[in-house]
Order: sequence, then structure tokens, then C-alpha cells
Amino acid sequence: MKKANWLLLVLALALSMFLAACSGGDDSGSESDAESGSDGEDTEESSGGDSEQILNITDSAEIPTMDSSMATDAVAFQWLGSTTDGLYRLGLDTQPEPAIAEDHEESEDGLTWTFNLRDDATWSNGDPVTAHDFVYAWQRAVDPDTGSEYGPYMMSGVIENAEDIAAGDTPVEELGVEATDDYTLEVSLEKPTPYFESLTAFGTFLPLNQDFVEEHGEDYALEADTLLSNGPFMFTEWGSDGWKLEKNEDYWDADNVNLEEINVSVVKETASAVNLYETDEIDRVGLSSEFVDEYRSSEEFRIEEEPTLFYLKMNQENEILGNENARKAIQRIVDRQAMVDTILNNGSLVSSGHMPQNFVQHPETEEDFRELNGELIETNKEEAQELWETAKEELGIEEAELGYLGGDTEVAQQMDAYIKDQLEELEGLTVNVQSVPFQERLDRDTEMDYDLQNSGWGPDYIDPNTFLNMWITDGGNNKTGYASEEYDALIAEANDELAQEPVERFENFLEAEKMLIEDDAVLAPLYQRAAAQLWKPYVKDVGVNPMGADYTYKYAYIDGKE
Repeated sequence: MKKANWLLLVLALALSMFLAACSGGDDSGSESDAESGSDGEDTEESSGGDSEQILNITDSAEIPTMDSSMATDAVAFQWLGSTTDGLYRLGLDTQPEPAIAEDHEESEDGLTWTFNLRDDATWSNGDPVTAHDFVYAWQRAVDPDTGSEYGPYMMSGVIENAEDIAAGDTPVEELGVEATDDYTLEVSLEKPTPYFESLTAFGTFLPLNQDFVEEHGEDYALEADTLLSNGPFMFTEWGSDGWKLEKNEDYWDADNVNLEEINVSVVKETASAVNLYETDEIDRVGLSSEFVDEYRSSEEFRIEEEPTLFYLKMNQENEILGNENARKAIQRIVDRQAMVDTILNNGSLVSSGHMPQNFVQHPETEEDFRELNGELIETNKEEAQELWETAKEELGIEEAELGYLGGDTEVAQQMDAYIKDQLEELEGLTVNVQSVPFQERLDRDTEMDYDLQNSGWGPDYIDPNTFLNMWITDGGNNKTGYASEEYDALIAEANDELAQEPVERFENFLEAEKMLIEDDAVLAPLYQRAAAQLWKPYVKDVGVNPMGADYTYKYAYIDGKE
């Protein structure tokens, strides 16, 4: 989510999870039944019949935090979305459905949104969920004293006064969010925001119980005992090797939650995870390339195309990567088709821009964004060498050495080794790979402590802005050193003057993507992710999301397990 929107490559299941939004999942909720083995029909057995309602799965990375103000990665957003309801959440059709908000009204000018909250939602400590919980959470996320990355990123330019508050120029109490009474939330926007409803389903906008957060202070959200839930599930165990969620019996919609437990084990090696699946200890497994051909003919094999992109980030504060020709050489030297066919072998697609295919369409013609903008780069090793020689001449060097920040999972290391070999085809270039744990990668990205890194992003909401806004000058998720007044102006115009002019706004985003990739070579696109997986056929109605949490387990159930 996303991506979310998710920033660093740690390939989820088959690959580690990534920063952002990362999110990511199948872009069609209508296919979620098929992906989880459901026949898609409503039957009297939709509650699972006599089957034990326990889902057993793995993850390839630990949860860095369960504090919604501090979360930046797909692992955290997955389990925040499983345990906490915001104003809206994504349903099985991947569209926002009522959660804590029963409904809302929008003013004619699009600047004021009034949310009417249900009065029967409670926290797991018995406290009611009120509009004040949203006011506190949103103010906390944008308060510079909190140190949130996503709060300022998601709210600045959207919620009234958020940008000035994040900069320390305006008191946090001036944020455009108000509880007009316990169950009415009024939100004032800086400008009309076409995607705001879907934004409210994202993890940064989840409510927080102020008394509970302040009671636990620095220990809040670090273990199961210092967490609260108002959603379908609640944590009962949480350690570095896994965690356990149980159904929240006090959830306002508990009648529609069938699973009694979700057990998650951290397993970083695909072979180990496959063995757990084969011995029926887990119900889903992601497959790395060496297992895909073995299982492709299985009835339990699934491929999910996701609106999630991976690319090389290049730190322009590095002298070599500050050179445009060097960056363009890196864009063109990697054989991305061989990479997706051989290293991934899971249905992933070669990426040639910074917008996934089948994600957003032109508002009039309904043509796909990716199709309209075409392939912005292509693998061309001869051209790459020419650009590299020009770069070396401009830099006055014969040889160059670059660090490469990589992941510590099995598949991440295979991917990083492949990319290292490809990059070192540039004459005189040496690439030093550092394989580090997930949390360290998050920290080093934040500090821009890298030269190259294989990074990922999934959408935080369904709009082109989620992929393109992140590269504005000093953007909270930029972390490349890229700064362009012209690029900034295109994004600003799309989100200000053109906010209610959908065609012109879309054209701005098309132009911005060309500038980002084709002209300024900020990123080296690699691939659009797909996930090759095995699912037990008795797992039904797991929703697969295009943003926020990768999966929705609220409606999932087990049926037919022996």
C-alpha cells in the first residue's frame, strides 16, 4: 500500500514485504473468491459449517510496529487493517464500505466531509469508539513531535493546515478535523480531493484511544498487552517468530466474522514454508521461482497480479548517481525480462514506467494509464554502455564503486545477486551488496544511508497521485535527493487547480511520469509484482486488496477441511 502505497524490497511470501503502501494485491476484488479457493456462491455453509475456523499462514518479516502513526510498511498495515476499523474499510469488491462511519456527506465545493459514526463500536477494553479517537489519532500523526513519516506525507495538502502543523508553524489543534459531538466527525480539506473516501480506509487514518496510548507511553503498540483493537481480530500473542490473532467477540460486526484464530509464523526461507504447506501446517504459501514449475499444474496454484512496482532507487547525493547519464545507464543495463522469467518466474511483469498496468484509466476514454504512456525505458545494453562512458568522462573517472542495500531473505538475495551481476556489466563498475534485516532497511532508507536499493511501492489509494506525488522535492518518501521545480509544479497543479478537472488532471500525471523516468531518470523501473501462491481449497473469501492491507480476513472462513 501500496501501497501502498509499500519503500524497500523485502519480498512478501515469495518475496519480502515492502514499504508503503504498500500494500498490493489483486486489483480485482471479484477474483478474491477464486484466489482463496471459494466457489463464489452464497450458501448456508458460508460460515464454515463444522470446520475449525483457524487460519495458519506465514510472513517473511517481523512486524516493525503496530502504532498506526508510525507504520510505514506493508507488514504493519496488514495487521493494523486486520485489528482496527477506520471510518471505512475495503470490502470483498475492493471498494470502501462502512466501518466506524455509517455514512458521510460531502459539501458542494468538496471541502467539508461530515462522517456519521456508529454508536455501537467499542475498543477491546470496553471504551466506546468516538469521533474524538479520530481527532486524536490524526493530530498525533501530523504532530512533528511524534516523528511520523506517513502522517505528514498522507495529510499534507489534503487535511486543512496539516502541512503547516507538520512544519511546526501551526498548533496541532488547528488541524482540519473536529468532533462536533461524540459520533459526528467533520473534516475540512485544503482542496477537493477525489480519492479522499478511499484514503480514510488507509492505516494512517485509523483511530486511537488517547487514554490507552498515553497510559502506555513508549511501550504502546510494542507487544500484545499494549495494543487495543476495535476491529474483527485482536492480538493475543506477538513475538519475533510470529503472532496470534483471535476473533474480537466485542466487534460491532462480529456476526460476520467467522475465523476464530489467525496464526502467523515468520519464515524467511521459501523451501521451509513450502514444507509447512505440504505437511498441512499452513494454509497459504508464496512460491519462489524454483517451485513455480513444480506446482504450476496444481489445482491449488494461483497467480495474483498486483498494482505494486519495484525499481532501483538511486541516491543522487552520491557523486556518481548525481550524474544523469549514469542513472540512465543503470536504467538500461538490467535485463528485466530475464529477471521476471528466471529469478521471479511468478507471473510478474516487466515495468517500464512508474504506474502499474490495470490500475487507473483515463476518465473519458477509459484507456489504461500504462498503455497511454507506453514504455518509457527498455533494456539496451549497448546504449547503456555508451551512456556510462559519457558519465565517466563527465565525472573524470575510470572506475566506480557503489553500495547496494539489499534484503536478507532467500529470494531477495537471489534478486540482488542477479542485479549486481547485471550492473557490473557496465565497464569499471563494482557493486557491493549489503543484505540487512527489514527494520534496518527501513531506517537506512529514512536516513538516505544507501547508494542503490531495490525498492517497492504499492498504492495507498486508487489514484495516479499515489505513485507520482511521492517524488516531489523533500517529499516524505522521496529519499533520493531528487528536486525539480517543474515536476513539483505538475503535481501541485494536478492536485490544486485541476482537482475537479479529471481529464486535465490525468494529462498532468502522464507528463509527470515521463519527466520522472524518461527525462530525469530518477528511478530504474524493474517489474510489476505478481504473486505465485498455493492456497488450500478450504480457505474461502479472503479479500485481495489493491491498497492498504494486502488481504482482508474479516469475511474469510474455513469450509471442507478434513
